[in-house]
Amino acid sequence: MANPKRKTSKAKKKRRRSHWMASADVALVPCPQCRKPIRPHAVCPYCGFYGDRKVIKTRAEIKEAKVKK
Repeated sequence: MANPKRKTSKAKKKRRRSHWMASADVALVPCPQCRKPIRPHAVCPYCGFYGDRKVIKTRAEIKEAKVKK
């Protein structure tokens, strides 16, 4: 069986795989808190919850904190 003469570069490998990665449809699920569509297993950017825990501040909360100062 033939073997490659040289190692395939990272750029060449990524160019070859780029269309395969981009063709996948993005699955969306409703956020358990605000019911807006988000990707599964991700923090909701609208309410800042991951499952049942608040993990990040939302943009609205950050703006309110700046206004209060």
